[in-house]
Amino acid sequence: MSSSFPTPRDPARNAEHPLARAFASFTEAASSLERTYGQLQGQVAHLRQELEGTNRDLATSLEENHRIRARLRRILEGLPCGVLVIEAGARISTINPEAARLLGGSFESADALPAALSAALDLARETGEEPELPLALPLVAPHSLPQSGLDLPSPTQASLDQSASNQAKPPWVAIRHAWLEQSEARATSVFILRDVSEAKKLEQDREHLRRQQALVEMSALLAHEIRNPLGSLELFAGLLAEANLEAESHSWIEHVQAGLRTLSATVNNVLHLHNTPQPELAPTDAGQLLDWAYNFLLPLAKQAHVEMQIINGLNGITIRADRHRLEQVLLNLALNAFRFMPGGGWLSIRGADCASAASEDEDEGVEIVVRDTGPGIAPGDLPRIFEAGFSTRDGSSGLGLAVCHRILEQHRGSIAVESRPGCGATFRLRLPRNRTTGAKHSSEHIVEPGVESGAQL
Repeated sequence: MSSSFPTPRDPARNAEHPLARAFASFTEAASSLERTYGQLQGQVAHLRQELEGTNRDLATSLEENHRIRARLRRILEGLPCGVLVIEAGARISTINPEAARLLGGSFESADALPAALSAALDLARETGEEPELPLALPLVAPHSLPQSGLDLPSPTQASLDQSASNQAKPPWVAIRHAWLEQSEARATSVFILRDVSEAKKLEQDREHLRRQQALVEMSALLAHEIRNPLGSLELFAGLLAEANLEAESHSWIEHVQAGLRTLSATVNNVLHLHNTPQPELAPTDAGQLLDWAYNFLLPLAKQAHVEMQIINGLNGITIRADRHRLEQVLLNLALNAFRFMPGGGWLSIRGADCASAASEDEDEGVEIVVRDTGPGIAPGDLPRIFEAGFSTRDGSSGLGLAVCHRILEQHRGSIAVESRPGCGATFRLRLPRNRTTGAKHSSEHIVEPGVESGAQL
């Protein structure tokens, strides 16, 4: 006997079956999730692209910001004026190298600034004026500056060394103020510091020049007024010297003549230095010039107890010159030697024609050598002895050698000096000469006052 069982049906094939309905719901949910995931992937890709673009823009902006900050830093460092920024609470947030140089170093707080400078800053802030003051500030060690909008380096050692060297001559600074932010809570002041030292120096030099010019004009006026009566005194003293007077009276007259000639030389130096028209050049016998020097300087040499020697190798040699001005040169050189030999000494004036020794390519000329036995000239003074006002002797005007130099330049000649301490001084005068020749012979004059030569110049 056989039996049969019914075949079970697949529930999944039965749409009404709960399991089939659950599976269908799961399939639909999975499809929806897959579609949503796809959309989400698209959105993530879009957001990634936008983020990459934003990151690129941000990097570009940061790079541009860094470039602008670096440029502003270089501008601030390179400004020829000082920049000082003071935040609320007296904190110094920015100080550029020029400000550090002017102030003598870096400061972190306005309270550390000298009182005079702080007062000038307050005056500029309150009134809007531009005060000026000399910054005689002590050099301070550089401090680390607080971080601010601009990263400025501390002053270099070179700037500090320069500030130290400037302490002997403090700079003059003009201060101007501007508000960066004016709220009470975050008030920020910007001070511009300008170095006006050169302008101050020019102003002082201008004032000094004005006073010097007034003094020169007055000196020239007095010298001119003195010269006229002085010439009369010299004339009358010369007439007395030629009169038949007793030996003692004649000696007194020589002393008067020496004093008048010295005074005349000083007056002429003032006039020659401050009022020097072109010389009146005319044919001049150089030998006669040296003969005049002997006769004119003789009373001065006797008064100074100096032995004088004239070696005249220029008789008959004609030069184009202003004789009166060349006489002033010889008088200045002789007086300068006499004054540096108060105990006596020796003075030699030698004239020689350089034409015989000159080659065809060289200019002919005459040379006059003035040599003395005074104390000599220090090597450091040699470059300055022809400067007006320079003198190593108390009470001297320092005009004599400057006048000599100027007169020789006007004659297209030259004057040079050779000297060393303890070995006297030798002045060499070179003057151009005419080619006209004449009978030439030498003469020599020596005056011996009977006094031993003194120490050498």
